[in-house]
Amino acid sequence: MAQKITLSIPDLLHEKLKEWRTSFNFSKMFQEALTEAIQKKEEFQKRFSEEFDMPEIINRLKREKLLWEKQYYKKGKVEGLRWAKTAHYKDLLYVVQFDGTYQIISDPKMNEYFEQIYLSTDLIKYSNASAVDHEQMFIDGWFKGVLEFWNQVREKI
Repeated sequence: MAQKITLSIPDLLHEKLKEWRTSFNFSKMFQEALTEAIQKKEEFQKRFSEEFDMPEIINRLKREKLLWEKQYYKKGKVEGLRWAKTAHYKDLLYVVQFDGTYQIISDPKMNEYFEQIYLSTDLIKYSNASAVDHEQMFIDGWFKGVLEFWNQVREKI
C-alpha cells in the first residue's frame, strides 16, 4: 500500500513544478531519489559495521564506478537529445555521419559547443587522463541521444 507524505519546496521551484507537472511523474522521481539516498546511507553504515574485506571493497567500488559512468551516459544522452532538437538539418547530418566518435569534442565544427557543455556540467572536473571513462560515457550517451532523435525524424523529413 502506498503512503502519502507532504513535502515543502521553495516558491520558485513550485512555480516550475506547476509549469512542468504534466511532463514528469513527481511521485516516481521522488521515490527513485529517496530509494537511492537510503541505499547509499545503508551501504555506508554496513561498510563501517563489517570488517574490511579488500575483494568486497573492490567489488563495491566497481559497482559505484558503473553507476557513476551510467550517470554520465544518461547526462550525455539528455544533452545529445537537447542539441538534436535545436540543431540545423546540415549539422544533424554532419553529426550523424561523423566518423571518430570521441574526436567530436575537438572537431572544429563542434568544439565551441562542447567547450560550453564542459563548462556548464561537472564534466570539466573530470576532463583529465584519469577520468577518460566519464568523458567517453558522456559522449557515447550524447551520440545515442542524437541518433535516437534522428531515427524518429529522418523518415518524416
